Amino acid sequence: MIFLAPQPDITPITDLIATWIHIGQALVASIGALAFIFAFLWKITAAESKSALAAKQWIQRIVVGTIGVEVAGSLVDILTKSVPAGH
Repeated sequence: MIFLAPQPDITPITDLIATWIHIGQALVASIGALAFIFAFLWKITAAESKSALAAKQWIQRIVVGTIGVEVAGSLVDILTKSVPAGH
């Protein structure tokens, strides 16, 4: 019967999604940390107040972007866990 057929196993797909999320988060964290260091050094060594303000804005963008990636990763994790796994 069609109605009693087992549901497909989606575990490999959710594992693949989780793996790519972790890779993306690691890349963003690494690049974000490097960008944060450069922006902080730029702010410290800036000769003009306008340049220091620009560096401060970049630091804020980096922090918000990093938080956004973490929130997106958490949301995808919640969504993939809400899908019932096949037997």
